[in-house]
Amino acid sequence: MPSAGGSAEAAENLLPLALSRPHDAIASARTLLAGDPAQVEASIAHQAWGIGLRQLGDVTKAVRELRTALRLAEQSGRSEREADVLATLGATLGRAGRSREGLARLDRAVDLSRGALTGRVLLRRADVLLVLGRHREALDDLRSAITRLRRSGDQVWEARSRNYRGFIQLALGGTKRADADFAVAEKLYAATGQEFEYAEARQNRGLVAYSRGDLPAALRYLDEAGRRFAAVGVVWPDLAIDRCGVLLAAGLSAEALTEMDHAIAAEGGAATKRGELWFAAATAALAAGDPAAARERAEQARRLFSAQRREWWSVRSSMVLLEARYQSGERGERLLRRVSAVAARLDALGASEASGAHLLAGRLALAAGRSRAADRQLELAGRHSKDAPPIARSAAWLGKALRAEARGEVRGMLSACARGLDALDEHRLAMGATELRALATGQGAELAELALRDALRRDDPRRLLSWAERWRATALGVPPVRPPDDEQLVGELAALRDVVRRLDASPDPSLDKERRRLEKAVRDRALRAAGGDSGGVSRFDVDELVEALGETVLVELVEVGGVLHAVVVRDGRISRHEVGPMAAAALEVERSRFRLRRLAHTRPHGHPNGHPHGRPQGGPSLEVLGARLGQAILGSAQELLGDRPMVVVPPGRLQALPWGLVPALADRSVNVVPSAATWLRARKLRPPADRRVVLVLGPGLSAGRAEVLRLAKEYPDATVLADGDATAENVLRELDGAWIAHIAAHGTFRSDSPLFSSLRLDDGPLTVYDFERLRRAPYRMVLSSCDSGLAKPVGADELLGLSSSLIPLGAAGILASVVPVNDPATAPLMLALHDNLRAGRSLAAAFTTARHGTGGDPVADAAGRSFVALGA
Repeated sequence: MPSAGGSAEAAENLLPLALSRPHDAIASARTLLAGDPAQVEASIAHQAWGIGLRQLGDVTKAVRELRTALRLAEQSGRSEREADVLATLGATLGRAGRSREGLARLDRAVDLSRGALTGRVLLRRADVLLVLGRHREALDDLRSAITRLRRSGDQVWEARSRNYRGFIQLALGGTKRADADFAVAEKLYAATGQEFEYAEARQNRGLVAYSRGDLPAALRYLDEAGRRFAAVGVVWPDLAIDRCGVLLAAGLSAEALTEMDHAIAAEGGAATKRGELWFAAATAALAAGDPAAARERAEQARRLFSAQRREWWSVRSSMVLLEARYQSGERGERLLRRVSAVAARLDALGASEASGAHLLAGRLALAAGRSRAADRQLELAGRHSKDAPPIARSAAWLGKALRAEARGEVRGMLSACARGLDALDEHRLAMGATELRALATGQGAELAELALRDALRRDDPRRLLSWAERWRATALGVPPVRPPDDEQLVGELAALRDVVRRLDASPDPSLDKERRRLEKAVRDRALRAAGGDSGGVSRFDVDELVEALGETVLVELVEVGGVLHAVVVRDGRISRHEVGPMAAAALEVERSRFRLRRLAHTRPHGHPNGHPHGRPQGGPSLEVLGARLGQAILGSAQELLGDRPMVVVPPGRLQALPWGLVPALADRSVNVVPSAATWLRARKLRPPADRRVVLVLGPGLSAGRAEVLRLAKEYPDATVLADGDATAENVLRELDGAWIAHIAAHGTFRSDSPLFSSLRLDDGPLTVYDFERLRRAPYRMVLSSCDSGLAKPVGADELLGLSSSLIPLGAAGILASVVPVNDPATAPLMLALHDNLRAGRSLAAAFTTARHGTGGDPVADAAGRSFVALGA
């Protein structure tokens, strides 16, 4: 049996161990209790055992151990021992949803304690107050606790108090004060060997990064915290909740919902955490556009919080329920009253969701014709702290803009729209990763729509162009992502190529599962590795555009309220033309694409199994389809084009348009860009001094082989990668900074995950994630493959795909298909294209000339109309 002194020393070491390594603490407590220690030591052992169980999520057993610890403390006659156990029990009860009983225990503990011990008790009372959403009271307790603990030299408990205070400062919008507290807590935890709590501090540093809009940094902090929690054998629900918040801020709502549903399935511990997990899942479902799932999860959360008397959480859950009802299409006075009442309660509780609640109430009041109520609600929605995160400031500016519009204050409305978009610029620039930037744009669409509607009311085409570009240039004008050299990312991309190559050879469910795992690993790694650029987004200048265009005509297509408008810039004059319903334009695009796809699968002329003259039977001719398409997307604007070269800026929904099919565009060079600002940037790029040509042949292209071999004769100094040499690493190395790159490889567009759109090489797919590793994309790039130019609209007007990712990386011009093409029919076009490029023509002009030499073959003609020139 150990000595009394040894037993006491062992017992004292248990309490810090319980929070640092709970499994070890429980084992040591059992060992100590097996030796029949004195009441004080036995009380400490049961207390440590209870803390360990609480950390591992078994709150019911934890409370039982702590009650035993309290009984032994009372029997010992030591008031300090009793106060300490009372505080632990009170905090645990509070976390279990029994807040009233927990606070009563904590109040008694404060009365019994003195000095540093009072600081420890105050910290635990602050924890329960925090669970209840009583932030100011919790902050008062923590200020007093930190003062007492610092004076006594108690580093561990000072660190805990600072960690809690930082969390509350963060909840109240004080990111600088919060980060300062977390940083001090982190150092103190590291100095005292508190592994679990050090992980918690890293997690909280991630929350600060998230609040500042630096989402890649937030994800890195949370990943590190997760690894450290796992190292001490702890599954920590708070980590899943925080990751959900960051993913939602990034616009990755489906990933956030999956994360929360998995966390709910794994959580069997504290009732407080179950409620918070359900709440986070409800917010994720709402963001994912699944209001039914959001209502179900929010109701689960609300019931748990109501039973626990946690008003702050219960009211927030009620707000998610109401938002889900609104998203389901419900309107009217009854919903307006409910939302207004909940918004007032959120205001009284100091909840950050109050502004969004007032914004929703304002929308409902406007829809109901309640102008005075709308004015009041939108005024409240427009309030925000200067320390609020950019995305929250953007929402507040939206409230101001809607209020100003309702009051007829046009200048104020436009100012609020501009300020709101400025906040979104700040938000996206901090995010860094392409997918994060693209998906976090939805909120700005409404700000832009308000300004665009005003430009239409004024019939001011210059304003319409400026605001359309203000939004598009913001979404597309951030600096390209250049992930740092990351061996793990490179390795995961290589593993993904291998798996996809084997899947192509032989479908296998286990390989498909591995593909999905590797895609998730690549996506996660890229999101965390990316870093934003500290520079600002360059502003669009209409006069600069007019001067740069010269003889070229620009047509920018703008959708406002479901109607398509064409803004034409020609010879310094700007005009607007109403085209018609966007739905009609989208329908004609799909009809044209369908027809071109059918022609692509037609056998070449003379093939024994082909259609007569290589033409499939039935359906309107390409000429008829092209005329319909031109009328649906350009309307009367076609009359202003003349025979000039043209730059066209389509909205995201029309980006997959085969422009070569439109008769008015058939005989001119046409450059397609996602924004006029993108065209200006591409035009300023200069070719590299080294006129290096790279020719790449992917596997499975018999026609492509002849194409590349013929081009190799035309470019005798070209680097040719084929027959096993066309691997991802070889291709990327040669593409970097090339003058012309020609890739004949099958292309695949992934609508489910655009950044995994790829070109198939000898060792597997070369994805957009691979291209983003280039220091500079080739100056001109020809992709003679299926669907290589296709991109997917996400967020508002952001486009993701192979082509749209290469332009910001330095590619001045890209030729790519937006419809699957017939490879044998394409080869002659490509050879003619390069003849024209060597003659000094621009990419768009070179292809237009090449297309005119198809010799009347309808399949070759269809292939020519399926390509677009992107850039300048």
